[in-house]
Amino acid sequence: MAEHHADGDVQSGGDTVDALPLFKRLNAKPKGSSGTAEETDSSPSSKTAGSDPYRYKMDYPCMGTCLIINNKNFHSSTNMSARNGTDVDAADAMKTFSKLGYKVNVANDQTTKEMTQLLYKVSKEDHSNSASFACVLLSHGDEGVIYGTDGFEKLEDLTKNFKGDRCRSLVGKPKLFFIQACRGSDLDGGSLVETDSVDAQTSERIPVEADFLYAYSTAPGYYSWRNTQNGSWFMQSLCEMLLHFRGELELMQIMTRVNRKVALNFESASNLPGYSGKKQIPCIVSMLTKDFYFPKN
Repeated sequence: MAEHHADGDVQSGGDTVDALPLFKRLNAKPKGSSGTAEETDSSPSSKTAGSDPYRYKMDYPCMGTCLIINNKNFHSSTNMSARNGTDVDAADAMKTFSKLGYKVNVANDQTTKEMTQLLYKVSKEDHSNSASFACVLLSHGDEGVIYGTDGFEKLEDLTKNFKGDRCRSLVGKPKLFFIQACRGSDLDGGSLVETDSVDAQTSERIPVEADFLYAYSTAPGYYSWRNTQNGSWFMQSLCEMLLHFRGELELMQIMTRVNRKVALNFESASNLPGYSGKKQIPCIVSMLTKDFYFPKN
């Protein structure tokens, strides 16, 4: 199988989805802990960090921690296939977030209990000297849940300990979650488009849900595509755009460019009947309250 880009390039390898085996989904119930089944260099502002009430403060000793959970191999009881290509995603994410200034930790093939415990542990660390927190989740999934190697867990239960009433040292700071996983089993056939072209930190009360960003690889209900040799469409695009536009564009502007690249530059090529010529659009859910700029260097 090969992946065809809109510009005519072809990627070797196969396109697959982070979901239950295609022909088992109708009759098989997932096994898990809870929930339902799986898959330019100029400064953008002359104002210094911390002086703009509409921009997150960045003058901390460090950018923060980036936790990458990379689940590739799954217990036979889950009926989940190995996620070939995910190691490319993990390596790209590690390189990208290191260049952005994060201290990166990678955990491979985590059970649901291990994922829950790991995120809980990180939430209890002191983030007072950090500007933000980032987490990259690479796994199978379905709407509202993500898989460990032995079953699935609600995404909400993995992220809840970072809320303002539980993680005080990250209150008012960006908490970024990038999620490469399916959110259902719908396929996007796409549609043709005709073009006519040639101050700051006060003691105010903050909602506990504030300052989160959830960047999903696909829209609710849909498959998320991953190339078995080159990695997932979403992570390829995310890493490229983050590095290209850091220090120049605000995070939501960057994520819009990620959406555009995934939407226009990728289309599935599969040996499975009905699975070729499919498209994908990421979904960005933001509770951020300010503009967030990654440092240029």
